[in-house]
Amino acid sequence: MFNGYEKILSWPQARRRIEDLRREDRRVVFTNGCFDLLHVGHVRYLAEARGLGDFLIVGLNSDASVTRIKGSSRPLTPEHERAEVLAALTAVDAVVVFEQDDPLDLITRLEPDVLVKGEDWPVERIVGREIVESRGGKVLGIPLTPGVSTSAIIDRIADRARAAGKD
Repeated sequence: MFNGYEKILSWPQARRRIEDLRREDRRVVFTNGCFDLLHVGHVRYLAEARGLGDFLIVGLNSDASVTRIKGSSRPLTPEHERAEVLAALTAVDAVVVFEQDDPLDLITRLEPDVLVKGEDWPVERIVGREIVESRGGKVLGIPLTPGVSTSAIIDRIADRARAAGKD
């Protein structure tokens, strides 16, 4: 039986957990994303993010925000399943779902010590940068795994389905 549900936190639960970690002088890392189809690029990225501190919180876009950002055909996987998959990873210490299109309100509430995104985001454009830096925190880009993305996987599946239909 999966026992990672305790890693899926509400906003107030996450804030309390961070307050406890701060009392222990531990460094909190935050990242966010849709994580619609978990792939090796995600796993590598999250492991590297976790290595930047003592506790990794992943802000997970809700189904509604993924649809607004990615279009009506997404997400492919519902948020409760995406949260459960992320929570099963040893690199991830907590998952918090957010309804907004970006994580600014969540970052403001949580005040992480380190904020990370993939290097495809210029550091100066990372949402929440000012909040983290104003507290003396760090904002970093993490290298992405070349050629690996959810969109590429979706395209590959569609191409194979079209090819199979022509046989």
